[in-house]
Amino acid sequence: MGYLKEHHKMTLLGNIPPGTCTECGIKHDHYLPHDRESLVYQYIFYDQHGRWPIWEDAMAHCTDKVKEYWREALVKRGIKT
Repeated sequence: MGYLKEHHKMTLLGNIPPGTCTECGIKHDHYLPHDRESLVYQYIFYDQHGRWPIWEDAMAHCTDKVKEYWREALVKRGIKT
């Protein structure tokens, strides 16, 4: 991995469950956002970028239409993107 190994000489995660997304450890369609609340996603993202992810990071690979839908849904629930 990256940041954690380089700066702290450690990693926090081992294997991701088979059949799940390799970035968030959750089973979801490839066009949907990663689960930003997943500890797997949070630690993998932190290890790659040296910071904690926000919802915009989890949606970065999505189409504009999917991002718009998710932003609206998150705002309705009082969650900042």
